[in-house]
Amino acid sequence: MPARPAAMRAPGEEDILGRLIGAGVATNRFGEHLAVRNWFSTPEFAEPSSTTLELLSRKRDELLTRKTLAALQDPGKWLFLDAETTGLAGGTGTYAFLIGLAWWDAGGLQVEQIFMRDFAEEHSLLQEISQRIAERPVLVTFNGKSFDWPLLENRFTMTRSIAVPRLAAHLDLLHPARALWKLRLGSVRLVELERQVLDAPRLGWHRESDVSSALIPQFYFDYLRGGSAEPLAGVVRHNQMDLRGLAALFGKINEMLSESSSAASEMQSLDLFGLSRFLQRRGEQDRAHSACSQALAIGLPAEFRPKARRELAMMVKRRGEHAHAAEIFLEIVSDPHDGIHACEQLAIYYERHARDPVKAAQFTQLAIATLRRQRANSRDPFLTARIGRLEQKFVQRLARLEKKTLPSSPEQRQRARAAAAPKASPALW
Repeated sequence: MPARPAAMRAPGEEDILGRLIGAGVATNRFGEHLAVRNWFSTPEFAEPSSTTLELLSRKRDELLTRKTLAALQDPGKWLFLDAETTGLAGGTGTYAFLIGLAWWDAGGLQVEQIFMRDFAEEHSLLQEISQRIAERPVLVTFNGKSFDWPLLENRFTMTRSIAVPRLAAHLDLLHPARALWKLRLGSVRLVELERQVLDAPRLGWHRESDVSSALIPQFYFDYLRGGSAEPLAGVVRHNQMDLRGLAALFGKINEMLSESSSAASEMQSLDLFGLSRFLQRRGEQDRAHSACSQALAIGLPAEFRPKARRELAMMVKRRGEHAHAAEIFLEIVSDPHDGIHACEQLAIYYERHARDPVKAAQFTQLAIATLRRQRANSRDPFLTARIGRLEQKFVQRLARLEKKTLPSSPEQRQRARAAAAPKASPALW
């Protein structure tokens, strides 16, 4: 039977903060804390696809346990969480003074924010969090695996009276968000994602008067010293928006990762390339190939095209389409960053698949010539050493290829080497 929320009473006249943020005073066996409860119609509930849940929860080729998957597939067990703290270090002296919780309810989002007015109310706050997690043990956060949850685990442990709640699963949306949108946005802070990806005004919220996250700890310390409660009202609104943004972000990620989704047809090229790389890391090679091909077809910025072509070529090669992969590698032979790798792959293709050791030797020689220019221009001794080692590998490859192709007499070998030497433009191959 789910634990009932703590009963609330109206804050007293002296509780300026409680009245300012529209909170009630809740009581449990450990004492009091403030609680703010609101329901929002946006973001709307989005049914999570099983494909999305597997991609978010497993590493490459790692299968979920049946118990974990069952918990994930029940959105009624999900709890969105975001904490506001007294610092970002996360050590034993860092407190979470405001915990925002949210869950799907009646097609919208129920939000509950639990606030401790001073450090004496921490046990009461943590007891309330423990009850909510017992009811909904699937945690959804943004950087929560690295910060929010370890901090809370530490605070639970330090009470010595409230056990650390057991989670059925933990979805941290920072990592997929970084994979999907960092190439285009650079910053993947939640506020940037709301502005650039989620279209927050369409969903009915805005952050024009939002507080800076860096100032939040100081606002709380000022309040504890008798300062104004007004800035903390802004902190509560900030936390509320983070929770709504987190729920909306899952809906967007779910839309992009679902196999049945048509979202790819409306995505920008860099987002498609990010999606392709994310899917590659999760072992979804066919979908990764499709997303990368589409990104190149739409048109990637110049600085990303060679990398995308290289990754596409390697995916095509893994599919066994060696001739097609060679065509793609030919497009990037002259690229200053990926040209050496392309030469190596073309040498492998012509030696092993096209059975043309002469052309394999030509691309090997082109790689050697390029590496020697790079080594001559390098001023970094470590880079020079790495280039030298790579050059030696190509020299050994060339020696092996020459044994297959060159005649036995010295004069014939010299004429054959001259004939096989690369011309000025790799387009000749």
